[in-house]
Amino acid sequence: MKTLENKVAVVYGGGGVIGSAIARVFAREGAHVHVAGRTREPLDRVVQTITGNGSLADATMADATDEDDVRRHIDHVVDRAGRLDILVNAVGITHVQGPPLTELDTDQFMAPVDGYLRTLFVTTRAAAPQLAAHRAGVVLTLSSPPARLTGSGFLGIGVSSAAVEAFSRILAGELGPDGVRVVCIRPHAIPASLGQSHLTDAFGGQAERAGTGTDEWLAGLAAQGTLLGRLPTPEDVAEYAAFAASDRARTMTGAIANLTAGSIVD
Repeated sequence: MKTLENKVAVVYGGGGVIGSAIARVFAREGAHVHVAGRTREPLDRVVQTITGNGSLADATMADATDEDDVRRHIDHVVDRAGRLDILVNAVGITHVQGPPLTELDTDQFMAPVDGYLRTLFVTTRAAAPQLAAHRAGVVLTLSSPPARLTGSGFLGIGVSSAAVEAFSRILAGELGPDGVRVVCIRPHAIPASLGQSHLTDAFGGQAERAGTGTDEWLAGLAAQGTLLGRLPTPEDVAEYAAFAASDRARTMTGAIANLTAGSIVD
């Protein structure tokens, strides 16, 4: 039996690099996947790939920062599928990396803090009652290594990622009595994102400060900054997400999953 057989999953940011990988693996494992985002074309590509492989998927344009939009979308999914089992927030927020404190303006600092936390709050608040209805729901969130690092050039995303992890831990305590698990996944930089996501500019800012190209900066990050000498792929993240969302991980909640290839040792 497939690990997510008959599960209904919503993936916000489902057209992005990580979100689409998660959607494809979830569908392969038997879930009916509903991908949502603000741009139609990448969502349709994900659905075409999934349905072309004989699995179930639907796409809806929805703004994960808009409470009314998200509530309507969740209601639509439940009306159509009859239930909701898994919520994934893989929304990407454009942000700046590279400038130190003295060169960072308030809006640049706050963009990832407000953006990521707003989407998490809005989507989880709308989905929580439906996830609790069957006392077996799962919320998956995404963080990044700066949550645990110190240094220069990543103040906004570092604070934001730390807040995402705190949000996930606290939420696990609140939703646990309703049978809902919460797992935060913390991957490292994903080279496959280059040219395909908001991280292209963010990584470019870090590379520029280091006096090198983005590809070279990422290669150095892998070789010198990880124990395994490599960085994760979208599929690495997606395969773990499928495990964490499945009943095989039914006792896991309040956890921060370290997928940093050893750049951070817990």
